[in-house]
Amino acid sequence: MSAYFDQAIDQWRAARVEYELFLEAAYERAETATNGVLLNARGKRAGIDAYTLFKGNETRALAYASEELIEHWRIHPRVPFCRFERDRMEAWS
Repeated sequence: MSAYFDQAIDQWRAARVEYELFLEAAYERAETATNGVLLNARGKRAGIDAYTLFKGNETRALAYASEELIEHWRIHPRVPFCRFERDRMEAWS
């Protein structure tokens, strides 16, 4: 395989590991700030894992997030992987 491709894959994998660590820290901060109130009633009824609200689709996250979590995100915005990756690449430049 191409050395360029191999390097890109290694960098992408490293970014995914860093992102998971970033998400874990963001989740813990939010859990503390909201006193553990991360899901709204709809999210609880649906059995949503609150951690999943921190990644993926913003519309879904907002549909199931508690008002406390939404307020927390106003101060500490959600960071999807695409933005995390872009910011990381800009830092390398």
